[in-house]
Amino acid sequence: MAVTVADIAKLQDLDEYKELHWEGSFDEYLDVVRRNPGVIRSAFQRVYDMIESHGREEYIDSRKRLVRYPFFADEANGHADAVYGLDIALMRLVNVFKSAAQGYGTEKRVLLLHGPVGSAKSTIARILKRGLERYSRTPEGAVYTFEWRLPDELKHVAGANVFPSPMHEDPLKLIPEAWRPKVFRELGLYENFKYPIQLSGEPDPASRYIYKELMAHYGGDWSKVMKHVAVKRLILSEKDRVGIGTFQPKDEKNQDSTELSGDINYRKIAEFGSDSDPRAFNFDGEFNIANRGIIEFIEVLKLDVAFLYDLLSASQEHKIKPKKFAQTDIDEVIIGHTNEAEYNKLLNNEFMEALRDRTVKIDIPYITRLDEEIKIYVKDYNPKRIKKHIAPHTLEVAAMWAVLTRLEEPKKHNLSIIQKMKLYNGKSLPGYTEDNVKELRKEAVREGMDGISPRYVQDKISNALVSEKSEGHLNPFLLLNELEAGLRSHSLINNEDDRKKFREAVAVVKQEYEDIVKNEVQRAISADEEAVQKLCANYIDNVKAYTQREKVKNKYTGQDEEPDERLMRSIEEKIDIPESRKDDFRREIMNYIGALAIEGKVFDYRTNERLHKALEAKLFEDQKDTIKLSSLISNVVDRETQKKIDVVKERMIRNFGYNEESATDVLNYVASIFARGDAKQS
Repeated sequence: MAVTVADIAKLQDLDEYKELHWEGSFDEYLDVVRRNPGVIRSAFQRVYDMIESHGREEYIDSRKRLVRYPFFADEANGHADAVYGLDIALMRLVNVFKSAAQGYGTEKRVLLLHGPVGSAKSTIARILKRGLERYSRTPEGAVYTFEWRLPDELKHVAGANVFPSPMHEDPLKLIPEAWRPKVFRELGLYENFKYPIQLSGEPDPASRYIYKELMAHYGGDWSKVMKHVAVKRLILSEKDRVGIGTFQPKDEKNQDSTELSGDINYRKIAEFGSDSDPRAFNFDGEFNIANRGIIEFIEVLKLDVAFLYDLLSASQEHKIKPKKFAQTDIDEVIIGHTNEAEYNKLLNNEFMEALRDRTVKIDIPYITRLDEEIKIYVKDYNPKRIKKHIAPHTLEVAAMWAVLTRLEEPKKHNLSIIQKMKLYNGKSLPGYTEDNVKELRKEAVREGMDGISPRYVQDKISNALVSEKSEGHLNPFLLLNELEAGLRSHSLINNEDDRKKFREAVAVVKQEYEDIVKNEVQRAISADEEAVQKLCANYIDNVKAYTQREKVKNKYTGQDEEPDERLMRSIEEKIDIPESRKDDFRREIMNYIGALAIEGKVFDYRTNERLHKALEAKLFEDQKDTIKLSSLISNVVDRETQKKIDVVKERMIRNFGYNEESATDVLNYVASIFARGDAKQS
């Protein structure tokens, strides 16, 4: 079917285009301000509102009230830059914006994201920049600027008929500062604007020059000058260098401060006669073009010292000093990021105390919560993007290893590092409360600031996916081998102690994976719902008789017998109920069943996770010998056994996400464990 221009044109929202390219007079802009005072927000106020516009989610973690900001999930960009597991760091960052929006002082600071390589510092900055671009296109995030429109007889004033404000200034800056309080009062801003008004200072030098020339031309009649002002909607865009700036350090010998504050346009000196004429100056440095928005400094502490001095006045006074001009007002969020080595150099440089004093440092550590780390890899390596089958738990073990490299050894001797990881991930362990988890986090001051970067893991996943060894599918052992092999040449591992620690973490993960798949095969073998139901009914009958001191009727002989203690203990031992606690556990079960009966509900073993696990473990123990799983590793499997194995394999595929090949691999692996008598019931 042929596609025409008319067909493509239907995709355009013409009304939106007109809205985004609105133009009006200064009078019309005053009406806009009266109806929507939010258009005069400062950069910090706008960024804070942008984050809050996506909502917030409050939750409790280790008795601590935390806030999750959906903005950082990057939903509008298909979650491409979603930030996971950094809720505390992001809360601190948002609180800085909140404080700055109210004018409490942090609006006069450089925001410094500090952390190890690959901890999402630049991702956070990128999300903020992209978010502000999108926000400026919404009615709530509308921003306005102006340009001078001059007839031919006044063209000489600006050197052109149309002269846009080179720093995208707010039109209200054309109102003399002495008049502003009364104007703002008349516009109702003091009553209707939710923040302190932070709009202050003079327009950029070029606009100020044109303003003064027109005031002189009209004998000081301000109203006539404003007839030459056309107000426009401002769409922030990093690509167009409007309101979003990014500065990256170059070779120190080639660094030039004009990259930040603009430079003389030598071609126009002949036209205007002086290199100090603002019309002969390009206000296109990163500070200039980022006015009204955000400027990001990549690896900010690698900047030459002369550049760092520019940051002092830009942050504290909100002013920059273009060459040959007076200090110029700016309104922008200054955000930089750096790694620990560079930050330590700053701490040791006594000449940079002024910069340290003007910096708000926000630590961005590696993730230490397993579920959040897994999300990073699932985002990049999922069935929609990767055609090759990735066996269940493959990405999980990679995330597990990455997290273990970042954790400090627990000081409690009875706690292993894998148990510590599980506690951090929200799992409960006997004898450990939420207060214990808080204590563990407090005693590990540097946790998350060292270890393996997600980038390294992503590189090794990519290598493993294209490896000949993973021709059919990628499984956890192939990936763990790849992760371990890469440690030999890892450029960021500086000593053998770290390399040894990371290798030991691989061994720990392998053991954990072994337990996971043994449990999974166990569940697949014992997944006969009818058999579990019968075993549960038998157990409950015996527990009821035991707690009520009654006898149990034997279904086959019809005789009354004592409760089957051996059966009850064989189930309870599967979930580590000691002999001394068996009476309490059995009473708990009966009380639970009784409470359900009062509510008119029927007991279902699946609602009690511990009992469900115990029943499956018992059933597995009873059935594994009949299936003869260990015979898988031999070449001879009888037809009856093969049928049972095929049923288990089908359950692995249906219930746990394996394919034919990966399910066979797992069954073979678990069978080899049983063959060497190493089966561990858990």
